[in-house]
Amino acid sequence: MPESTSGAARSLRLPRGRSLLLSGPAVVMGIINATPDSFYAASRSADVGKAVDAAAAMIGAGAAVLDVGGESTRPGAAYVGADEEAARVAPVIAALRARWDIPISVDTRKASVARAALDAGADVVNDVAALLDDPELAPLCAERGAPVVLMHKKGVPESMQDGPWYDDCVSEVKAFLLAAADKAIAAGVARDAILLDPGVGFGKRLDDNLALIRRLDEIAEPGYPVLVGLSRKSFIGALSGGGAEDRLPGSLAAACAARARGAVVFRVHDVAETVQALAVFDAATRGRAP
Repeated sequence: MPESTSGAARSLRLPRGRSLLLSGPAVVMGIINATPDSFYAASRSADVGKAVDAAAAMIGAGAAVLDVGGESTRPGAAYVGADEEAARVAPVIAALRARWDIPISVDTRKASVARAALDAGADVVNDVAALLDDPELAPLCAERGAPVVLMHKKGVPESMQDGPWYDDCVSEVKAFLLAAADKAIAAGVARDAILLDPGVGFGKRLDDNLALIRRLDEIAEPGYPVLVGLSRKSFIGALSGGGAEDRLPGSLAAACAARARGAVVFRVHDVAETVQALAVFDAATRGRAP
Protein backbone atom coordinates (compact mmCIF):
# COMPACT_ATOMS: atom_id res chain seq x y z
CA MET A 1 0.00 0.00 0.00
CA PRO A 2 1.51 3.37 -0.98
CA GLU A 3 2.51 5.79 1.71
CA SER A 4 2.01 9.49 1.17
CA THR A 5 5.41 10.39 2.54
CA SER A 6 8.82 8.75 2.55
CA GLY A 7 8.00 6.90 5.75
CA ALA A 8 10.05 9.18 8.01
CA ALA A 9 8.24 11.52 10.39
CA ARG A 10 7.07 14.54 8.46
CA SER A 11 5.62 17.73 9.84
CA LEU A 12 4.30 20.84 8.16
CA ARG A 13 5.99 23.87 9.66
CA LEU A 14 3.50 26.59 10.53
CA PRO A 15 3.98 30.25 11.42
CA ARG A 16 4.69 31.16 15.03
CA GLY A 17 6.90 28.12 15.57
CA ARG A 18 4.21 25.46 15.44
CA SER A 19 3.83 22.35 13.28
CA LEU A 20 1.31 19.82 12.01
CA LEU A 21 2.22 16.13 11.89
CA LEU A 22 1.55 14.63 8.47
CA SER A 23 3.10 11.17 8.75
CA GLY A 24 0.87 9.83 11.52
CA PRO A 25 -2.92 9.44 11.49
CA ALA A 26 -4.89 10.94 8.63
CA VAL A 27 -5.27 14.70 9.06
CA VAL A 28 -8.92 15.75 8.99
CA MET A 29 -9.60 19.37 8.03
CA GLY A 30 -13.02 20.71 9.03
CA ILE A 31 -14.75 23.07 6.59
CA ILE A 32 -16.00 26.40 7.94
CA ASN A 33 -17.93 28.09 5.12
CA ALA A 34 -18.34 31.80 5.92
CA THR A 35 -20.54 32.06 2.84
CA PRO A 36 -24.27 32.18 2.05
CA ASP A 37 -24.08 29.94 -1.01
CA SER A 38 -21.84 26.92 -0.49
CA PHE A 39 -23.28 23.82 -2.18
CA TYR A 40 -23.95 22.00 1.11
CA ALA A 41 -26.34 24.24 3.02
CA ALA A 42 -25.66 22.64 6.39
CA SER A 43 -22.02 23.76 6.20
CA ARG A 44 -22.77 27.49 5.92
CA SER A 45 -21.60 29.56 8.89
CA ALA A 46 -22.25 33.11 7.71
CA ASP A 47 -21.85 34.73 11.14
CA VAL A 48 -19.03 34.55 13.64
CA GLY A 49 -21.01 32.92 16.41
CA LYS A 50 -22.23 30.10 14.20
CA ALA A 51 -18.70 29.58 12.89
CA VAL A 52 -17.29 29.36 16.42
CA ASP A 53 -19.95 26.82 17.39
CA ALA A 54 -19.21 24.75 14.29
CA ALA A 55 -15.48 24.89 15.02
CA ALA A 56 -16.00 23.78 18.62
CA ALA A 57 -17.95 20.73 17.44
CA MET A 58 -15.32 19.88 14.84
CA ILE A 59 -12.43 20.20 17.27
CA GLY A 60 -14.29 18.04 19.76
CA ALA A 61 -14.79 15.45 17.02
CA GLY A 62 -11.10 15.29 16.17
CA ALA A 63 -10.41 17.90 13.50
CA ALA A 64 -6.69 18.66 13.22
CA VAL A 65 -7.15 21.75 11.02
CA LEU A 66 -9.94 24.21 10.31
CA ASP A 67 -10.40 25.61 6.79
CA VAL A 68 -12.22 28.95 6.57
CA GLY A 69 -13.54 30.16 3.23
CA GLY A 70 -15.48 33.26 2.19
CA GLU A 71 -16.03 32.55 -1.51
CA SER A 72 -17.86 29.51 -2.77
CA THR A 73 -15.97 27.85 -5.61
CA ARG A 74 -18.62 25.25 -6.41
CA PRO A 75 -19.43 24.84 -10.11
CA GLY A 76 -21.43 27.87 -11.24
CA ALA A 77 -20.50 30.04 -8.26
CA ALA A 78 -20.09 33.77 -8.83
CA TYR A 79 -16.88 35.68 -8.12
CA VAL A 80 -16.74 37.48 -4.75
CA GLY A 81 -14.82 40.74 -4.45
CA ALA A 82 -11.72 40.78 -2.26
CA ASP A 83 -13.09 43.29 0.27
CA GLU A 84 -16.28 41.32 0.81
CA GLU A 85 -14.39 38.03 1.05
CA ALA A 86 -11.92 39.43 3.59
CA ALA A 87 -14.80 40.85 5.63
CA ARG A 88 -16.32 37.38 5.77
CA VAL A 89 -13.22 35.39 6.76
CA ALA A 90 -11.02 37.67 8.88
CA PRO A 91 -13.45 38.10 11.82
CA VAL A 92 -14.14 34.34 11.87
CA ILE A 93 -10.44 33.50 11.88
CA ALA A 94 -9.73 36.08 14.60
CA ALA A 95 -12.50 34.59 16.77
CA LEU A 96 -11.21 31.05 16.25
CA ARG A 97 -7.62 32.06 16.98
CA ALA A 98 -8.69 33.82 20.18
CA ARG A 99 -10.12 30.54 21.48
CA TRP A 100 -7.92 27.79 20.05
CA ASP A 101 -4.35 27.12 18.93
CA ILE A 102 -5.49 24.71 16.21
CA PRO A 103 -3.98 25.23 12.74
CA ILE A 104 -6.26 27.34 10.53
CA SER A 105 -6.19 27.57 6.76
CA VAL A 106 -7.85 30.21 4.63
CA ASP A 107 -9.48 29.06 1.41
CA THR A 108 -8.78 31.94 -0.97
CA ARG A 109 -7.22 32.77 -4.33
CA LYS A 110 -6.61 36.47 -3.54
CA ALA A 111 -3.48 37.93 -1.93
CA SER A 112 -5.30 40.71 -0.09
CA VAL A 113 -7.70 38.21 1.48
CA ALA A 114 -4.84 35.90 2.43
CA ARG A 115 -3.00 38.84 4.02
CA ALA A 116 -6.05 39.77 6.12
CA ALA A 117 -6.51 36.12 7.12
CA LEU A 118 -2.86 35.65 8.07
CA ASP A 119 -2.99 38.88 10.08
CA ALA A 120 -6.06 37.50 11.88
CA GLY A 121 -4.24 34.29 12.82
CA ALA A 122 -4.44 31.90 9.87
CA ASP A 123 -1.49 29.58 9.22
CA VAL A 124 -2.04 28.05 5.77
CA VAL A 125 -3.26 29.35 2.41
CA ASN A 126 -5.50 26.89 0.56
CA ASP A 127 -5.75 28.16 -3.02
CA VAL A 128 -7.99 26.57 -5.65
CA ALA A 129 -5.97 28.48 -8.26
CA ALA A 130 -2.57 27.07 -7.19
CA LEU A 131 -1.16 30.60 -6.57
CA LEU A 132 -1.52 31.36 -10.29
CA ASP A 133 -4.51 33.76 -10.32
CA ASP A 134 -2.92 36.49 -8.20
CA PRO A 135 0.80 37.20 -8.77
CA GLU A 136 1.12 38.68 -5.28
CA LEU A 137 -0.05 35.56 -3.46
CA ALA A 138 3.06 33.36 -3.76
CA PRO A 139 5.46 36.12 -2.57
CA LEU A 140 3.12 36.81 0.36
CA CYS A 141 3.13 33.14 1.40
CA ALA A 142 6.92 33.04 1.10
CA GLU A 143 7.30 36.20 3.18
CA ARG A 144 4.98 34.95 5.92
CA GLY A 145 6.27 31.38 5.94
CA ALA A 146 2.74 30.14 5.30
CA PRO A 147 2.35 26.65 3.84
CA VAL A 148 0.24 26.49 0.70
CA VAL A 149 -2.20 24.03 -0.82
CA LEU A 150 -1.96 24.04 -4.61
CA MET A 151 -5.14 22.77 -6.25
CA HIS A 152 -5.85 21.93 -9.87
CA LYS A 153 -8.94 23.30 -11.55
CA LYS A 154 -9.84 23.69 -15.21
CA GLY A 155 -11.20 27.15 -16.01
CA VAL A 156 -13.14 29.24 -13.50
CA PRO A 157 -15.91 28.17 -11.11
CA GLU A 158 -18.60 29.89 -13.17
CA SER A 159 -17.99 27.65 -16.19
CA MET A 160 -15.55 24.89 -15.25
CA GLN A 161 -18.14 22.10 -15.70
CA ASP A 162 -19.05 23.22 -19.22
CA GLY A 163 -17.65 20.29 -21.19
CA PRO A 164 -14.26 19.71 -19.50
CA TRP A 165 -12.00 17.37 -21.46
CA TYR A 166 -8.69 15.57 -20.87
CA ASP A 167 -6.73 13.02 -22.85
CA ASP A 168 -5.31 11.64 -19.58
CA CYS A 169 -6.70 13.54 -16.62
CA VAL A 170 -4.31 12.15 -14.01
CA SER A 171 -1.17 12.80 -16.01
CA GLU A 172 -2.33 16.29 -16.96
CA VAL A 173 -3.30 17.18 -13.39
CA LYS A 174 0.01 15.87 -12.08
CA ALA A 175 1.99 17.90 -14.62
CA PHE A 176 0.00 21.03 -13.77
CA LEU A 177 0.53 20.61 -10.03
CA LEU A 178 4.26 19.96 -10.33
CA ALA A 179 4.65 23.03 -12.55
CA ALA A 180 2.68 25.09 -10.02
CA ALA A 181 4.91 23.78 -7.22
CA ASP A 182 8.01 24.78 -9.18
CA LYS A 183 6.60 28.29 -9.64
CA ALA A 184 5.82 28.54 -5.93
CA ILE A 185 9.34 27.45 -5.03
CA ALA A 186 10.79 29.99 -7.49
CA ALA A 187 8.77 32.66 -5.67
CA GLY A 188 10.32 31.67 -2.36
CA VAL A 189 7.86 29.15 -0.92
CA ALA A 190 9.73 26.27 0.75
CA ARG A 191 9.35 22.89 -0.93
CA ASP A 192 8.32 21.30 2.35
CA ALA A 193 5.58 23.94 2.75
CA ILE A 194 3.65 22.73 -0.31
CA LEU A 195 0.69 20.34 -0.44
CA LEU A 196 -1.01 19.20 -3.64
CA ASP A 197 -4.76 18.84 -4.23
CA PRO A 198 -5.92 17.19 -7.49
CA GLY A 199 -9.14 19.20 -7.42
CA VAL A 200 -11.72 16.44 -7.58
CA GLY A 201 -14.91 17.99 -8.94
CA PHE A 202 -13.25 21.13 -10.31
CA GLY A 203 -13.61 20.95 -14.08
CA LYS A 204 -13.72 17.16 -14.15
CA ARG A 205 -16.05 14.51 -15.56
CA LEU A 206 -17.20 11.56 -13.44
CA ASP A 207 -14.58 9.24 -14.94
CA ASP A 208 -11.89 11.88 -14.35
CA ASN A 209 -12.79 12.15 -10.67
CA LEU A 210 -12.73 8.39 -10.21
CA ALA A 211 -9.42 8.09 -12.05
CA LEU A 212 -7.87 10.75 -9.80
CA ILE A 213 -8.84 8.77 -6.71
CA ARG A 214 -7.82 5.44 -8.21
CA ARG A 215 -4.42 6.78 -9.36
CA LEU A 216 -3.81 9.22 -6.52
CA ASP A 217 -0.51 7.50 -5.78
CA GLU A 218 0.81 9.03 -9.02
CA ILE A 219 0.09 12.51 -7.66
CA ALA A 220 1.74 11.58 -4.34
CA GLU A 221 4.79 9.93 -5.93
CA PRO A 222 6.95 13.10 -6.20
CA GLY A 223 6.81 13.41 -2.41
CA TYR A 224 4.48 16.34 -1.81
CA PRO A 225 1.75 15.59 0.76
CA VAL A 226 -1.63 15.22 -0.91
CA LEU A 227 -4.84 16.85 0.28
CA VAL A 228 -8.21 15.76 -1.08
CA GLY A 229 -11.62 17.39 -0.97
CA LEU A 230 -14.19 14.69 -1.67
CA SER A 231 -16.85 15.44 0.89
CA ARG A 232 -20.44 15.29 -0.42
CA LYS A 233 -19.39 16.22 -3.96
CA SER A 234 -21.54 15.77 -7.03
CA PHE A 235 -19.56 12.80 -8.37
CA ILE A 236 -20.86 10.85 -5.37
CA GLY A 237 -24.38 11.88 -6.28
CA ALA A 238 -23.77 10.77 -9.86
CA LEU A 239 -22.96 7.30 -8.53
CA SER A 240 -25.61 7.11 -5.81
CA GLY A 241 -28.40 9.36 -7.03
CA GLY A 242 -28.46 11.35 -3.79
CA GLY A 243 -28.36 15.09 -3.17
CA ALA A 244 -25.61 16.70 -1.10
CA GLU A 245 -27.42 15.90 2.13
CA ASP A 246 -27.47 12.17 1.23
CA ARG A 247 -23.80 11.69 0.32
CA LEU A 248 -22.12 10.95 3.65
CA PRO A 249 -21.66 7.18 3.11
CA GLY A 250 -20.16 7.78 -0.32
CA SER A 251 -17.92 10.48 1.10
CA LEU A 252 -16.51 8.07 3.67
CA ALA A 253 -15.96 5.38 1.04
CA ALA A 254 -14.15 7.89 -1.17
CA ALA A 255 -11.99 9.06 1.74
CA CYS A 256 -10.89 5.50 2.51
CA ALA A 257 -10.13 4.86 -1.16
CA ALA A 258 -8.03 8.03 -1.30
CA ARG A 259 -6.25 7.08 1.91
CA ALA A 260 -5.33 3.74 0.34
CA ARG A 261 -3.67 5.59 -2.53
CA GLY A 262 -1.66 8.03 -0.42
CA ALA A 263 -3.84 10.97 0.66
CA VAL A 264 -2.75 12.64 3.89
CA VAL A 265 -5.17 15.52 4.50
CA PHE A 266 -8.95 15.26 4.10
CA ARG A 267 -11.05 18.41 3.77
CA VAL A 268 -14.52 17.43 5.00
CA HIS A 269 -17.87 18.60 6.26
CA ASP A 270 -18.42 15.60 8.57
CA VAL A 271 -15.48 15.46 10.94
CA ALA A 272 -16.55 12.86 13.49
CA GLU A 273 -17.62 10.32 10.88
CA THR A 274 -14.48 10.83 8.78
CA VAL A 275 -12.13 10.62 11.75
CA GLN A 276 -13.72 7.32 12.79
CA ALA A 277 -13.77 5.85 9.29
CA LEU A 278 -10.12 6.69 8.61
CA ALA A 279 -8.97 5.51 12.05
CA VAL A 280 -10.60 2.12 11.48
CA PHE A 281 -9.25 1.97 7.93
CA ASP A 282 -5.71 2.70 9.11
CA ALA A 283 -5.93 0.20 11.95
CA ALA A 284 -7.22 -2.51 9.62
CA THR A 285 -4.82 -1.90 6.75
CA ARG A 286 -1.72 -0.32 8.25
CA GLY A 287 -1.68 -1.59 11.82
CA ARG A 288 -2.09 1.91 13.20
CA ALA A 289 -4.45 1.44 16.11
CA PRO A 290 -5.56 4.68 17.76
